[in-house]
Amino acid sequence: MRLVFAGTPAVAIPALDALAASSHEIVAVLTRPDAVAGRGRELRRSPVGAWADERGIEVLTPARPREPEFQARLAAIAPDCVPVVAYGALVPQAALDIPRLGWINLHFSLLPAWRGAAPVQHAVWHGDEVTGASVFQLEAGLDTGPVFGTLVEDIRPTDTSGDLLDRLAISGGGLLVAVLDGIEAGTVSAVPQPADGVTLAPKILVEDAEIRWNDPAFAVDRRVRACTPEPGAWTTMAGERLKLGPVTVATGVEQLAPGQLKAEKNRVLIGTATTPVALGDVQAAGKKPMRAADWARGARLGEGIVLGASVSA
Repeated sequence: MRLVFAGTPAVAIPALDALAASSHEIVAVLTRPDAVAGRGRELRRSPVGAWADERGIEVLTPARPREPEFQARLAAIAPDCVPVVAYGALVPQAALDIPRLGWINLHFSLLPAWRGAAPVQHAVWHGDEVTGASVFQLEAGLDTGPVFGTLVEDIRPTDTSGDLLDRLAISGGGLLVAVLDGIEAGTVSAVPQPADGVTLAPKILVEDAEIRWNDPAFAVDRRVRACTPEPGAWTTMAGERLKLGPVTVATGVEQLAPGQLKAEKNRVLIGTATTPVALGDVQAAGKKPMRAADWARGARLGEGIVLGASVSA
């Protein structure tokens, strides 16, 4: 099949690689426009756009898919199908109708669970033991279309959202190719999503990633892992923001008040509503991440330090 691939971030690259190695032909990619990034505030191509540039493949970057110029170009290319992985914009029905076989989306959850922008982060945050990926027919609703195929992935106790997404990106790319092969051969059909079990996964904002130290230790652990690497879990000390990597729930230690810091020789403990947690990496403003014990020695911490907010949310 002739494909126009729609995607933007690096998580879409494994699917692109899998499609490029398949019998299908990627004739163009659709991605979000170049965006300002980095300390130099320079315009940068998206990872998907850069992938296509390296291979001499046409790159489409409309500000919005409803633009008539984009839709005219897509119609002129006349793809059989538009596979989608994390494109990042709503697609209007007029654009959905252009490919002969529509737009086929790879979503990183077992639909109808975790519809929305951040399914992997919400699965980790809510303590799910199992998640997966779904390939479905894109339609105007939010991840509501009928499903062609799924795969299941266990969530490990120490998984960050980044760890889990990396695995799903690879296995999901294989699933996407298998579904497109089946659609071309006429051997797969889409099944409507069940009405029960719908949960939503809106984008997690920076303010959501602030650690609430009066939450139980397990909840602190989940919040930090869900927000790693993006947007990055954080707390404050003396008004300065600290970005924290995954923590470890401590056992056999004395109770500390929520947010209370205790620096030991080889670890740093912080109190929660239950047992303390041991910090992993700590990144102070303008600094590189470092092991918590090294950070504590360099910061010359005094007694009675309490980190961040203690209000649950």
